[in-house]
Amino acid sequence: MKALILVGGFGTRLRPLTFTKPKPLVEFCNMPIVEHQVKALADAGVDHIVLAVGFRPEQMLDALKVMEEKYKIKISVSIENEPMGTAGPLRLAKDLIMDPSDSSDSLFVFNSDVICDFPLREMKAFHVQNDAEATIVVTRVKDPSKFGVVVHDASGKVDRFVEKPTEWVGDCINAGLYILKKKVIDRIQPKPTSIERETFPSIAAEGGLFCMTLEGYWADVGQPKDFLAAVKLYLEAETKKGGNSPMSGGSPHVASPLSVTTQCTHPHSDRADFIHPVLIDPTAKVGEGGKIGPNVVIGPNCEVGDGVRLRDTCLLEGAVVGNHSCVTNSIVAWGARIGSWVRVDDNSVIGEGVSVAHEVYLHNTLVLPHKDVKETNREPSKIIM
Repeated sequence: MKALILVGGFGTRLRPLTFTKPKPLVEFCNMPIVEHQVKALADAGVDHIVLAVGFRPEQMLDALKVMEEKYKIKISVSIENEPMGTAGPLRLAKDLIMDPSDSSDSLFVFNSDVICDFPLREMKAFHVQNDAEATIVVTRVKDPSKFGVVVHDASGKVDRFVEKPTEWVGDCINAGLYILKKKVIDRIQPKPTSIERETFPSIAAEGGLFCMTLEGYWADVGQPKDFLAAVKLYLEAETKKGGNSPMSGGSPHVASPLSVTTQCTHPHSDRADFIHPVLIDPTAKVGEGGKIGPNVVIGPNCEVGDGVRLRDTCLLEGAVVGNHSCVTNSIVAWGARIGSWVRVDDNSVIGEGVSVAHEVYLHNTLVLPHKDVKETNREPSKIIM
């Protein structure tokens, strides 16, 4: 069985991280975002994944080769020379999808920003049981007025879609995970097309669209605030799994690069006060007397000084946090260096290779890569260029 992942374009919502890497290769909990999806698909028996890419595909090739070897799965790239929406890429990749060597009549389709429990075997069974032309996964939200709501009956048959409803019609929204019969591709014109606004409503009108409700956690990691919220959901879910989960049995636990399957206690776990859950790469160094957690991810070769406070924060590979600094609700990117007695908070994102001087305070600040920051910023949503 095949799968297509809609990678899309520039990743503007996740800047400044995507100034350095294509969004699919940005590490989420010490593993590239796209690898979470590749692993789930491989575990579900998919043997060929097509990535529909519209931006810097050449930067992804080496990482994809590593994933091919690791998961024993074929990964191809379909390149969009112009934006094709969310349905157009399926038509563009038709020759790869309709490979006669694949006997399956359906394929998985993912939005690349989604992180969840990926109930793929359950999706496939539901799809086959209903003989659906298309199956979409939906998730319940507290405030559906911000989304497009999927209206369906008790069997899961989709009746219609209501965009940002002003009165109650339901609380289920599209979660960005689908199974489509391959014949759906013939519905799509070779031009920019929306699968949500054009393809799915047309299938629903003919009675061929079904939805399955996701019971576990779900998150869109396409922008920094949501990325950090997703870290909390992911770590909580991994903690509950037990067994081979890196978070089982308490924390801190570690994960090797490109993997979240290795489980052990970090060698520096007696130096600081850890508040569950925390995920640390084994190569990271943690100083004494600090307080780490909850909902903290520390990547490969990071250095955390003495007396440091980290909470609801991600340190990407090679990041350094100096003595007695406090970083909360923020992302510190690859190789960035935070000085001593620094405070960073409120959805700040410190770009690759940034240097923040001692005793600086950064509030809700985006710092572009390779900048030297020597002055405090308290202005919300400021971008330091």
